[in-house]
Amino acid sequence: MSRTRSLLIDLSPLKASPAFARMWIGSVLAGIGGQLTIVTVMLHVFALTENTFAVSMIAVAGLVPMILAGLYGGMLADAFDRRRVALLAATVTFASTGLLAALTWTGAETIWWLYVLSIVNSAANSVGMATRTAIVPRLVPRDLLASASALNGVAFGLTVMAGPAAAGVLVALTGYGWTYTIDVVLMLSMFLGLWTLPALRPDGDVVRPGLASLVDGWRFLRRAGNIRMQYLVDIIAMTFGQPLVLFPALGTVLLGGGAVTTGILTTAVAVGTFTSSLFSGRVVRYRWHGRGIERAVEAYGASILAFGVVLLIGAFSSPATENLPHIGLIIAACITLALSGASDNVSSIYRNTMMQAAVPDSMRGRLQGVFIIVVAGGPRVGALYAGTLASLTTLWFPPLLGGFLVIALVALLARRNRRFRAYDAENPEP
Repeated sequence: MSRTRSLLIDLSPLKASPAFARMWIGSVLAGIGGQLTIVTVMLHVFALTENTFAVSMIAVAGLVPMILAGLYGGMLADAFDRRRVALLAATVTFASTGLLAALTWTGAETIWWLYVLSIVNSAANSVGMATRTAIVPRLVPRDLLASASALNGVAFGLTVMAGPAAAGVLVALTGYGWTYTIDVVLMLSMFLGLWTLPALRPDGDVVRPGLASLVDGWRFLRRAGNIRMQYLVDIIAMTFGQPLVLFPALGTVLLGGGAVTTGILTTAVAVGTFTSSLFSGRVVRYRWHGRGIERAVEAYGASILAFGVVLLIGAFSSPATENLPHIGLIIAACITLALSGASDNVSSIYRNTMMQAAVPDSMRGRLQGVFIIVVAGGPRVGALYAGTLASLTTLWFPPLLGGFLVIALVALLARRNRRFRAYDAENPEP
């Protein structure tokens, strides 16, 4: 029994901090709604255009606004009450999703409205995520930060398991309007979690948002070799190993099953994330976080490469349709994607803990802003890579090549950075 307990997730942060528990629950429910909208917009755009490149442009169009919002949002989080900044970001997301639902119900939605509102959502979410993550070390003791990161992995797993799967089913059964509306309702839970937080002004010297604040953060980052390294490793993984943009086409063209397959494939990633968090007891006790990030990201690359092999087999199989999908290949694809989700989550636990433990509170908002840009911006660059390469070649080639590049580049970088590999969570240094 004690061995089993040592493997299971540590729930101590939820018990030690009721404020963290409320914010965590609100993030789970609102996250499910957010994932509903993300996948539904992808399906909506593909239905209007029947073009994978157009789907990839949803992510690309929001990249620059998201970067600017993340940088400025991080400065806001280091200068003002973080509770108020997070509430403001949630309000913008709520309003833009409500407008998306209203346009769809009235039949006034267009491809451009879908792009514009997706951009607004991504920018507001960038501010909100940076601020909420910067809040966590103020609510949870340092020795429980890794456990809190694992709980956030559970939250992410739950949202991405429930959201995309529900999106595929809801779109197929009821259409787009109901799906967007459900997100509007679920967003209300985020307000409850944030509203009940205490005031959270940053500790230390406060620098007003602007060029001086940005330069101050940049100077700190130049000295923070371990933080820079984890950014670079994650950019590589997300640029070359992010096949999400291919899922609508896979369900329509290669694997069959239509929108339901799109939801299932996305859910498979979350199953891996959720499972690895659920059994993260030993993961959070491993102190060599740099080495853990390296090995987890290399495992992620291997999983994406295997996913490409499954698609290659599908390309030489008999044609699939929405009503006659390749069940065996869909199962194999889900296994590889679940492994990729598990590997990425282990890396995320160590990266989040390193960010929260090694960065001082007065810098945490700005560095979290950059961190969110890397985490959320990397997949958008990856969407451009996968969408463009798939349009020029075939659907199986981007993950096959990308997985190999992730393994090779991360191994090369880690070998040349001994300080990162020697990072010790018990003596955190940025």
